Amino acid sequence: MSNGSPDTPRALKAADFEAVVEIDRRITGRSRRVFFERRLNAALADPTGFLFVAMESAGALSGFAIARMQNGEFGDDRRAAVLDMLGVDPDSQRGGIGGTLLGAILALMKKRDLHELRTQVAWHDQALMPFFAAAGFSLAPRQVLERATAGGLSGSSDDNPAPDRDIAPRRLDAGMADHSGPGSDDFVALAHDRALVRSMTADDLAAIIAIDEKLTGRARAAYYDAKLKEVMDESGVRVSLVAEADGRRVGYIMARADYGEFGRAEPTAIIDAIGVDPGWSRSGIASALLSQLMANLEALHVETARTTVSWNNFPLLGFLRGCGFTPAQQLVLSLSV
Repeated sequence: MSNGSPDTPRALKAADFEAVVEIDRRITGRSRRVFFERRLNAALADPTGFLFVAMESAGALSGFAIARMQNGEFGDDRRAAVLDMLGVDPDSQRGGIGGTLLGAILALMKKRDLHELRTQVAWHDQALMPFFAAAGFSLAPRQVLERATAGGLSGSSDDNPAPDRDIAPRRLDAGMADHSGPGSDDFVALAHDRALVRSMTADDLAAIIAIDEKLTGRARAAYYDAKLKEVMDESGVRVSLVAEADGRRVGYIMARADYGEFGRAEPTAIIDAIGVDPGWSRSGIASALLSQLMANLEALHVETARTTVSWNNFPLLGFLRGCGFTPAQQLVLSLSV
């Protein structure tokens, strides 16, 4: 990759930060400085875990792209990456810069033996949908679900939902609401009486890996190590939770919420993973974790929670449907490399 001749892709640098924020502001109509500061810092601090490129035109940044490596996330042994960001200055659009940036990401993927690139896009995005279609992307066998954070859960039964591979860039601990008192959802209230739901910490990693291995039969230490760093260090607000009972960790929910313009929380949070120890199946732990997360997000004025699930993970789909999740207007796309 060149060192930055005009119209040639190069590595994204820390010095590009202001230009990246400005390009995104011109595209979206608002500034997301804190969000990009965390994402760019994370990418530059971990070059083995990210792929990042930039384009210059006439000596100024005209576009950028960042993808994150996701080893073991998609339910098989294929090495994959997720395209998180792709931005082109409005004055430089329709000049092939987006395609050049995507080509540079794919070239880096081949060098690292990564076999699949995934991303999400709104089905009605009239700019990105044709772009990804022309680049060879197709619909992935995954569904994006979402629900409003307000209103509590709708009384789902907790069958210990089967974990998905990606039930799917200022740090505050969200205050804990009390769900153990009288209310309409006695099942969730009982779970809160039996288990302590608290904020996740770095010390929870080993227990999370152990629970996931019991559920999936696979040890995914690298995946959860990277995911914990993402939800703890890159997320603008710490909202991930752990459930404890009988003196040990019995469940977890990993989620991300970010800050956007003027330090306000972004309106949507992303749920990455949820798991309950099989020994505590049908004890309401998953419902209690999700109920607590919704309450915390609502208190932070985060309006929506979103997650991504394999189309054939029927236990998890059924659980989330019972918790009020419905299909979002987002599509998951994939491209084999």
